[in-house]
Parts: sequence; structure tokens; C-alpha cells
Amino acid sequence: MSPPGPAWPRLRVLQALWALLVVLLAPWRLWAIKNTQECTWQVVLNNFETVGKKDASDRFVDQEPLYTVDKVFSLLVDAPIDPDEVRGLVSGKRERSWTCTPLGSGHLPTLSLQTYLGFPYYLKINYSCKGESSEALVRKGHLTGLKPVVLVTFQSPVNFHRWKIEQLQIQMEAAPFRSRERCNAEEVCLMSWYTPMPIKNGSVVMRVDVSSNGLGPFIPNKRFQVNINGFLERQRDNTLQFTVGNELFNLIPRYFVNVPSRPLWYTVDQAPVFILGGIPEEKAILLTDTNFKDFFLVELSIDSCWVGSFYCPQTSFTATIYDAIATESTLFIRQNQLIYYFTGTYTTLHESNRGSERWVRVLANECIKKLCPVHFHSNGSEYVMALTTGKHEGYVHFGTITVVNCSITWAVFIAGDYNLLLLVEIEDPSTRKYFQVVSYDLVSDYLVVLYTIPEFIPDARGLEFLMVLGTESYTNFPMVPKGMSYNPYNNLLFIWGNFLLQSYNSENFIYLADFPKELSIKYLVNSFYGDTAIVTETEEIWYLLEGSYQVYKLFPSKGWEVHVSLQVMQQSSLYAPNETMVTLFYEDHRLYQLVYLIDNQQGRLVKRLVPVGQLLMYQQISNDYLLERQGSHLTLSFTNFCPFTVMRLRDLPNPQIYTRQERYRAQPPRVLEPGGFHSDNSLAVYQGLVYYLLWLHSKYDKPYADPVHDPTWRWWKNKKQDQVRGEGGESVGGPSPDPPSPSPCPGTVFAPHPVPQDYYFYLASNWRSAGSVHVDMASYEKIYDLKAENELPERIFLDKGTSYRFSVFLTAREPEPLHGPSFQVQSKLGLAVVLADPECIEAVVKEKVLVNRNSVLFWVTLSDKRFCFDQGISGHHLMKTSMLLKVAGSSGHCFQNTHQGPRMQGNLMVPVLIGCPPGKRLAFDITYTLEYNRLQNKHYFDCVHVAPEMPCFLFRDIFYPFFLIQDLVTGDSGSFQGSYVLKVVGGGPTQDTIKEYSEEDIYRFNSPLDKTGSLIWTTRNTTTTEDSAFNILSHNSLGIEWLCMENSPCHDTIPHSIFASEFFFKVLVSNRGVDKSTYCDYQLTFQLHIHGLPLSARRAFLILMVSASLFVGLVILYVISCLLSPYVVKVCNVLCWKINNIIAWESYIYSIASDTRAFSNTSGTKSGESSGGISRVVSMVAGENKTDTKETLRKKPIS
Repeated sequence: MSPPGPAWPRLRVLQALWALLVVLLAPWRLWAIKNTQECTWQVVLNNFETVGKKDASDRFVDQEPLYTVDKVFSLLVDAPIDPDEVRGLVSGKRERSWTCTPLGSGHLPTLSLQTYLGFPYYLKINYSCKGESSEALVRKGHLTGLKPVVLVTFQSPVNFHRWKIEQLQIQMEAAPFRSRERCNAEEVCLMSWYTPMPIKNGSVVMRVDVSSNGLGPFIPNKRFQVNINGFLERQRDNTLQFTVGNELFNLIPRYFVNVPSRPLWYTVDQAPVFILGGIPEEKAILLTDTNFKDFFLVELSIDSCWVGSFYCPQTSFTATIYDAIATESTLFIRQNQLIYYFTGTYTTLHESNRGSERWVRVLANECIKKLCPVHFHSNGSEYVMALTTGKHEGYVHFGTITVVNCSITWAVFIAGDYNLLLLVEIEDPSTRKYFQVVSYDLVSDYLVVLYTIPEFIPDARGLEFLMVLGTESYTNFPMVPKGMSYNPYNNLLFIWGNFLLQSYNSENFIYLADFPKELSIKYLVNSFYGDTAIVTETEEIWYLLEGSYQVYKLFPSKGWEVHVSLQVMQQSSLYAPNETMVTLFYEDHRLYQLVYLIDNQQGRLVKRLVPVGQLLMYQQISNDYLLERQGSHLTLSFTNFCPFTVMRLRDLPNPQIYTRQERYRAQPPRVLEPGGFHSDNSLAVYQGLVYYLLWLHSKYDKPYADPVHDPTWRWWKNKKQDQVRGEGGESVGGPSPDPPSPSPCPGTVFAPHPVPQDYYFYLASNWRSAGSVHVDMASYEKIYDLKAENELPERIFLDKGTSYRFSVFLTAREPEPLHGPSFQVQSKLGLAVVLADPECIEAVVKEKVLVNRNSVLFWVTLSDKRFCFDQGISGHHLMKTSMLLKVAGSSGHCFQNTHQGPRMQGNLMVPVLIGCPPGKRLAFDITYTLEYNRLQNKHYFDCVHVAPEMPCFLFRDIFYPFFLIQDLVTGDSGSFQGSYVLKVVGGGPTQDTIKEYSEEDIYRFNSPLDKTGSLIWTTRNTTTTEDSAFNILSHNSLGIEWLCMENSPCHDTIPHSIFASEFFFKVLVSNRGVDKSTYCDYQLTFQLHIHGLPLSARRAFLILMVSASLFVGLVILYVISCLLSPYVVKVCNVLCWKINNIIAWESYIYSIASDTRAFSNTSGTKSGESSGGISRVVSMVAGENKTDTKETLRKKPIS
């Protein structure tokens, strides 16, 4: 077996001189690119504790936000960070926690409401140039104004049922920070730049692009993969340990030397962690979360049992992990005939700790011979297929599918059609074994044979390709299929073995004759962007450009020998005399090798680029040159077969409307420090601001549309008065600010308006900002006007009937005397546009010849045909297709020089996604609805208790709803002009008692066909759905009249106070099936507050009777009281007189008794008899006096 590098006993001088001569005489002057320094960015991850420490690096494990950042914000008592209105956005209330500061202290009273959180990590950024000290370079860059610009792209999640599908980016400027190392310099010794490393719920794959701000040295842009590793856990001693097994720290040569390479299988763009098995006799895998920039060797903690039996024959036992597949959160492996899986801990995906504690074995009763990957997710899920052997030979576990009397060699899942393509080996006793391509429809459970593979390889007779029709002649080499590969973007299916067949419809195949039949393909590597790499059993590497029929040999080849010779001359550390390829894979449309090198008896694994363009260019130069004699010496000339010299893309539209990329911009807070260096506190403020910016983005998707269509509007709306208020002081798009609340602080007076933006700038200009940090409100915003970068976007989203238009400028190669007058015909430029699904999209190409410039301008318009996709939710179930631009005669001949080396030109493939693009939504236009309802009904009555976030509507008024189509990507917001169906799907007297209605109830409450007296509303519009079940409304509708009939839930609502009844309706608005203008299935659910509901007639009559009875009773009581009042007064007077007499008599008796006791006390002590006699005398006298008093009263005449 040949290694993937030259097995050089020694480097021959002539070979090196030939390589040097080829490069020096090439018409492509690569050294012109080398005039600038070879510099590159360096990025590592730091947590809060390791910021500023030299050589510190962390793994992306922690996923929870940090609350320590909020303590720093409490120090900023005089900054525009006042999230009062944002708290109201969440709760609908204004709960204020006041902090009073004495006047004259230089600070204003502020509100501290929102807890600012931070992300657990920072990105530490440096750069280095070849041959220079990195520390000195960074200092120099800082002094010359260099600031790295970091663009973090979050990958959309797989599970769109749980998370919103969106293409989100945030652009941040890095902040300089001094190292914590001891320094003797006056200003700085070591420094780096830092930015927060944000995390987004639903995303575990992040792409980090680092670029320069245009100042300082030229440093090419560089991309890094910063992914969350859910298979590591932090121990109590703060160390990290793998949950899938134990890390091995010794890369033993026998693990890699002379070991066959193996494919790297994973879910494209979704897997944060890659795994690679194939280590002989070890249950170990290579694991990486940085696309093999670094990696770990992990021994898996599995039982390694062997259950071979009569029904599951196994010739021998091995611990080797043969098949390994990585998905978004789960790893799958096959050892012998057993399958295991392990789920990582990803709280950003599951919002809980759902990680596995151990490897779990699945399909325990099956004997698995192979795992087949499914490269793309679909329907919110990822898939892995397992092929069986033994007693269940012919089963493929994707569900369970059985084909009798056969063996399934390979399986491919086509998500768009929801069917399986199976490569089946048929055993027919009467004939030899043969292979068929079988299609199985998972929906209809229908199996059909698409193609029968010929028994022998066709005889191409010198042609590059051959259409296999069954009438051609064949060689004596049998066809031995081994696998299949499918690209869902261009519908290109490959069947490979000791041959290569390709088809665009899975029925008609083309045989590619450039691939030698003596070789056998081991696996294919597809970029899914028009490039395919082929690895043979002998470790040769071949290359195929999709859309052409030429297969190029990359290794071993003359081009490879030249490339390696030049790398050795430059003393590159990525090449060695003894090397073994481990795997081959694509990353960002570029081909990479993982290679094990042995240099100076030391083994190491390296990831290196396979420069396909450069290898093909070297190979072309080596093959197509001419020695001509000029005078007495020979000259070397080369023939350039490229038909053009210049190819440029022009007139590209702004990309966001087609790429659907939402982008935010954040800059670090300004620090009031002479050197411009940040502190721990200012970096923490940066963390909190970026976190809050993304939090606003996540909370912006609410049913009621804001007056200003921007997620950051509520953050700064009371601070940017110069931007919010229009001419004449009128508010633009929203209500005026609330009146100031009473001050809780004695002696404090509040201004009627918030502190404007200029005030904070004034403080910063005079170095008086609190905490020496100034937050510029204009530095945290959403970008809506990105410009095109003279290249086609990574992908294009097309809605119904939309178009993408651009132009291609080509300059023809100047005629050479050798070609003569026929040059004009031979060099005619032609542009072809190949569509993967011409029944769904169309392309129009218009040509304009620029004779004076020897050029041609092609206008290309790509359009959707309006009938290949049903309506769907924004970003869901998109149809994959593609467009391929191909300049005639350019394949393998045209190259463009870049700072990264030559790249191929003339073939451009763009994936196209048809359906409802991400980032579009339907919102309730409450601002215009209130205005229009007030105009039509001549009045507007809000609820007694006003809720700014949910205004009320009066029951007896006609309700005219209006909706907006908001584009979260471009910032466009316009009235929804299509048709829609409105349904009340829930309701209750209060928000807390809202309940969902059943499908039957929804029909009764909303359908004009209802005969049960249950309608909640009606309309004078006569347009209905096809089954007449529901009314169809539009922006021109005649409004909604509330009914609340007898059997409806809002009928006879009992008021909870003295005010009229209220009811909250849960309303669903959808345009599905009634709006033909878009592919988008807009679904909006919002709550509608209705007040002033009438009572039922029965309850109203009951209340009337009770009220009348009470009124009559009160009147009768009043009359009776008026008639009897004189007698009552007289009785009361007599009663009062008698009571007074009794009180007076008691007082008289009490006074006589008091006098008698006083007399006895003055007379001294008497005998008992005399005391008793005196007492009796006093009693008799008192009795006589009483009798006399009564007689006197009787004799008194009546006056």
C-alpha cells in the first residue's frame, strides 16, 4: 500500500531544479502575491479566570450564562444602560427598583432593573508573521491602529420544532488587553485582543471569521471552528474529563503507520464534534471539536463483547471501531456487529442535562455489518442507517425495510422525496450475482427497481465518458459496486467500485472512462458544492469536478511531486518523507488531509490542505510545454488552454435578501484610559452588552408589532430622542413617553424626558463617565445594508416568483500568431447555466459583446417558476436545488491567483433553496389598527386599566384588524396584502384562565355554517374557503362584528367589578391555502382584549328585577319612616325622660349614703347596738323623705 506522500530515499537535485524551473517560467506569477508578509491570525478560547494569562487555552464546555457581570453594571450609575422599558416588554409592567443618589454628587438617579448576564468565554486573538516575534507584532499592530474584527456565525439547529430557523451573525470589534504577566516596560509588554464568545440557544456549531479593520499590516482573513464539546465534563477540581471514555496521551505509530485511511462521516454543517475510528485492535477513536485543528485520542468505555453465533457469523473478534458517525448531539459507532450511541450534554439544545451516562447498545438482536451515514438532516431530525447480515440479511434499519433474497450493500436517504436508494446484490441461482439500484418510498411503502448495473465494465474506446444504454460493448472486467453517493443539491448520484457511474435522475447513467478499471474506489468525499474527491484502495487520490466528465489524478502525480518539492524547499513542517493518510475531508469547500508524519523518529498528526487548483496547474504545466529554438538556445514556452484571461462577477444585488443572514454589530465600550487598554470590568461590560443584544433579538419575535421594526429600538428608545422624534416634536411610529412617576427620593426632581444621548457623550468627552467606561448606543445595532463582495453567495433562498440577477464579465484571451485567423472561432466565449431542477427554476442568459474590450458581458437571471413548492413555515421543509455556471472549455484549465494560492475558475455552483425563506413573519399591526378603528368607529374607548402592550377594543364596535409582513433580515415592514383566515382558538375572562379550544369547538365558534348558535364573530364578507367552512379576510375586508352567541364561551360573561365584562380571545391568523402570492405559510397567534361585553337577556332581566325590587323596597321604607317619625320621636322623648329620672334618683341616694358615712367616721367608735340604732333611724328618715317627695309630685298641678 502506497503512502499519500512520496517515499523519497533522498531528494534529487534535478527534481528540485525542475520544480523550480516550472514555477519560474509559469505565466502565473505566484511570487507577486508573496510581496507582503505571510501573517496569520491566531484564536484561542479563554474563560473569565484565564483572561490575560499567557498561553492559556480552554475547551468549549460550559454553556450556562454568568451572573457575575451584573455586579459591574451596578457601578455604571451614569450610563445609558437603563432597561426599564425592556422589563416592561417582558412582564407588561413597570416594576422600578430605585437607587437614590444625593444631588451634587455628579450622578443622576438611575433605574436598575434588568440583570445583565455574560457568556462563559472570551476569544483571545493574536497574529503572527513568518520569521518575526508575535509579541512585538501585536504591540506594533495596536500602535498602528489595528483592531481585529470578529464575525461569529451561528449554525441553524436541526430541530426546527423547538428552535427558530434563522441565519444569525454578530460582528464584534476586539478590545486590547494587557497581559497579567510581570512587565518592566512603562506601558505594555504582552497584550492580546479579546471579544466575548457568544452562545445562542439551539446552536452548537459556531464559525468564527477574523479579519482586519484595514489598519496596520495586511493579514488575510481566517476562519475558525469554535464548537461546543458536549462530551467533556468539568470535575470538582476544575479539570476536564471525557464522558465517552478515557483520553490516551500517546500516539503510538502502530495506530496509524500503514493503516488504511477511512472516511469521515458526520451531519454536514451540524456536527460540533467529529469522530474517526479505524485504529487497529483498539476501541479508541480520534475526537475533535475544531475540525482537526487539534484532537484527542479517546479509549471508549464500552463492554467490547463478542456475540458471534450461527445466526450472526463472525470470523474473528476485534476491538477496532469500524464505523463512526457524528450528528448534532449524538455519536454512533460500530464494533464488530454491535452498534452503540452516546448523547452529549448540550443544554443549549435541550435546555436540560440530557447527556448519556454510558454508551447505549441498540439493535441488540441484529447483526450489523455496516453503518451508512445520512449527510443532511430533514424534517427536524437526523438519521443513521444500519445494514444487517446473518439471519436478517437484506434488512436496512431506517425503520425496518426488507428485501427478500438479497444483500443490501449501501443505502442513501433522499430527504426531499423521503425515500431510500438501495444498492442491492441479488443472488439468482440460475445466473450470477448482479446488482440493482432500488428505490423505496417511505410514505407509500412502494419499492421499485430503478436500474440494473451491467455485469461488466463498458468499453469506452478512448472516450472520456459513455452513456450506458445497454447497446455498447463491454470489457472482460466485472463491475463490482461498493457504494453510492448522492448530492441533494444537484441530484447527482454516483455508484462507485472499480468504476464510476453518475446520473442526474437515478435511471440514466454515464460511465466516466477516465477512472482506470484496474483500481477500486474505497470511499468518496463530496463537498456538496461541485467537488468530489476519490480515494482508492491503494490510497490514490482522484478529483472530479461535477458538471464535467474528466477525472484528475492528484496523488501520486507530477503535480504532487512538484508541490511537495517546493514545500520541502520552504522547510514546511506539514510534509515528511514517511507519512500515512488517515482521512480526507472537505471544509469550507477546500480539501484537507489528516496525515500521520514521522520525522526524526517522532510521530505526529497534522491537518494540511490539499491544493487542488495548484496541483492541476502544476500538472498542466508539466504536460503542456514546448521547447523552441531561438537562435543558438532553446526556450521553454507553455500553452494556456483557458479561453479567458479575466472573469469577474458584477452587478450583484445586496446579499441579505437572498442569503437571509441577520447580522448585528457590537463594539467594545470606550475606556477612558490613555493607552486604550481595557480592564476586567470593561470586558465584563462588553460581555453583558453583547448578551443583552442577542437577548433582545431572541425576544423580538412577538405577535404585536413594535412601532419601529428593529429589535434594539426598545433598548435605546428613550435615550435616542433625536432619532425617535420627528419634526415638530411628534413621535415617529410610537406613543409619547409615559409621564414621570412620583419620586421616591426626598428632594429629588425628575426631568420630564430621559437624559438624551448627547449628555453621555459629553461626560465621556470630559472623562467623567462612571467606571471610566462609555457605552455608545450607536455601536449596538442591527445591520440591514450589507453590500455584495463580488462573489456569489454561499446559498440563495427563493420565494414564490422571486429572481436573482447578476452579470458575468469575461475577457477573451488575446490571439497568438501560432493560431492564425481561426483563433476567433476557437476562442469564442460561451457561458452555460445548468439547473438541477429545470421544472422548478429557470435561467435566462443575455449576451452583450464588448468588441473594443475583447470581452463579453453575460446577464444571468435565475427565477422561480411558482409551482414546485407548497406553502410552508418560514425556513421549514425547503426544497434543495442548485445552479451551475460553467464557462465552456474552462474545466481544469483556468486558475485564479489568490493569497491562498491558485484556485480553479470557470465553474461556479450555487445551492438554491426554494420555499419560504427564514426571517419572515406575520405581526399584528396594533398601531395602524388602533388608528383605523378610531377613524371608522368615530371613537375609541380603551379599558379602565390600560395595558400599553395590549390595548382593548370595544365589543359593540366593528373590529378592523391589520397585519404586517416583517422581514427580520432586511428590516422591511409592510402591510400584508394577501388573504387570510382568522379563527378564535382559545379564550377566557382573564389572561390566566385562557384555555385552548378543540377542533370541533373552533369550527362551531368560527364557521359561518354553524347552526348551534355558537358563533363568536361574523363578517359581511362573502368570500369563504373552498369548503365554505371559514371566512376569508384581507386588508380590504369590511371588518369583524362580535356576536358571542348563546352557546359561545364569551356569552354572558360575569363582570369581576363594577365595570363592564372583559374577555381575552386567542386568535390564529393563517394564509395557508388562501394566499397564492407566496410560499410562506404565515401563522400568527395573538391575544385580543375585548371589553364592554353585554350580559345575556336572562341575566340582564334578573339584575333588572333585583335592582327594581331593591329600589321599591327602599322607597316604601322611606315612606313608612316619614309617617311614623312623630310617634317615634315622642316615644323616644318619654323614654329619655324616664332614663334621666332614674339616673337622678340613683345619684341622690348615693349622696345621702356618702354623708352618713362621713358622720360616723367623725363620731368615733360606738357599740354595735348604738350603731345599729343610728342606722335604723337614718333609714326611717330616708323612707319618710321619699314618701314626702312622692306626695309633693302628686299634688303638683299640670301647667
